[in-house]
Amino acid sequence: MAIMIFLATLLAIFVSSFAKIAYDTLSFYWLTPRRIRKRMAKQGVYGPDPRPFTGNILDVVELVKESMANDMSSTSHDIVDRLLPYYSAWTKQYGKRFIYWNGMEPRLCLTEMELVKEILGKSSNVCGRSWMQRQGTKHFIGNGLLMANGEAWHHQRHLVSPAFRGERLKSYAGLMVECTNKMIQSLETQLEEGQSVFEIADCMKRLTADIISRTAFDTSSDKGIQIFDMLTQLQHLCAQASRHLCIPGSRFFPSKYNRKIKALKMEVERMLMEIIGSRKEGVEIGRSSGYGSDLLGMLLKEMQRKRDDGFSLDLQLVMDECKTFFFAGHDTTSLLLSWTIMLLATNPSWQHKTRAEVAQVCNGRPPSVEHLPKLTLLNMVINESLRLYPPATVLPRIVFKDIKVGDLEIPKGLSVWIPVLAIHHSEELWGKDANEFNPERFESKAFSGGRFLPFSSGPRTCIGQGFALMEAKIILAMLLSKFSFTISDTYRHAPVVVLTIQPKYGIQVCLTPLPS
Repeated sequence: MAIMIFLATLLAIFVSSFAKIAYDTLSFYWLTPRRIRKRMAKQGVYGPDPRPFTGNILDVVELVKESMANDMSSTSHDIVDRLLPYYSAWTKQYGKRFIYWNGMEPRLCLTEMELVKEILGKSSNVCGRSWMQRQGTKHFIGNGLLMANGEAWHHQRHLVSPAFRGERLKSYAGLMVECTNKMIQSLETQLEEGQSVFEIADCMKRLTADIISRTAFDTSSDKGIQIFDMLTQLQHLCAQASRHLCIPGSRFFPSKYNRKIKALKMEVERMLMEIIGSRKEGVEIGRSSGYGSDLLGMLLKEMQRKRDDGFSLDLQLVMDECKTFFFAGHDTTSLLLSWTIMLLATNPSWQHKTRAEVAQVCNGRPPSVEHLPKLTLLNMVINESLRLYPPATVLPRIVFKDIKVGDLEIPKGLSVWIPVLAIHHSEELWGKDANEFNPERFESKAFSGGRFLPFSSGPRTCIGQGFALMEAKIILAMLLSKFSFTISDTYRHAPVVVLTIQPKYGIQVCLTPLPS
């Protein structure tokens, strides 16, 4: 009798679990999308008809394939049609707000600034990253701050924010100068040996990898660069995955693609464990009195704490945070530097003006924290670079409960996609010269009006924004004081999206040393 009761209980649990899985699957693939589509249609929000299961993925792929078929004929900054061709096509057909489908995930595209500000501002507490977004980066940056939601995000943000503000932030300036000096010496040596053309995008990747390795993790640049190289490979693989239908459980399939991703993830985490293990060993054997004052030290110290709020920081989350900041701490800044150098190389008058400003402000000395606020022209150039080539083309947010923004009711489960690139290039918002390089538009402090979103906006604005801008100003000021640069004849202008906006063939510039 006891056995029969036990078996009946097991059967009931199985049936209940199966029924829940079946309902969740039906809800995910049919009920929720159907409900959302009907509610948006009632408000006059339409879009391209989705195919069963794949939605509009094939349409997006085809439009991107067409737009990327050829490189750009000149160094034009009119890149929205190239990088967001589906936005260009569908906004003309359906208006400023339209809905399209990534598989069974509905995405509402919004460019109306009042609604965008509300989504990123007061409604940010009920928005976050969707399941599909999180799955797409699971092996890349895991559940680090960039992908966290709700209370987990609040805890993680509070935990790491001290590493990127106040005196701690200012203390990184010396290391940034030191790392940049080392790179400049290397460039000068190569110039003496007869080299004149340099792949500046690669130089900036190596430099920013060196800086984040030393400032946030106090590790050697060689080990940092190895980690970055593997994270870059994972970035490209995850970008491939974002263009295809995400099937629940597909990451467990033993495909060549999945095996490669998992092998890279394991190698990255093995190297991170070496860095973490060295820190922990130093404390355990008494070689060090603490875990260190950098970002990694703060994370390890927090991992040892007993908390009353239920939030716990385990080793996997420490590694996810490390991967997030290893990646974000160099990728965003290296791209900002690369695109800015390209813009200065193709706009010699602005290069001359910013160089003169650096000479006047720094007076032949390395830039310090006190110098940076006085480099107003350089700051304008950096902002214009971020406007024309923002690191990310879109800001995605999924809505966790029904909300109303402006006149629009947004139902739970709908992803809102804010096309930053399109907003930054909008003639309506920026004027007829929106696709031209014109730093003077940032002369006024009231330039943005909420339309300038390179680091997002509101509570979820990029936590490393201050770090990235300080680093960019220091590096550019030092490069301007040592070299003049022109664009090489070998440069091919072909921006592409690999999660971030990158130069497909790199950026080749000719460097000329300035007289001492």
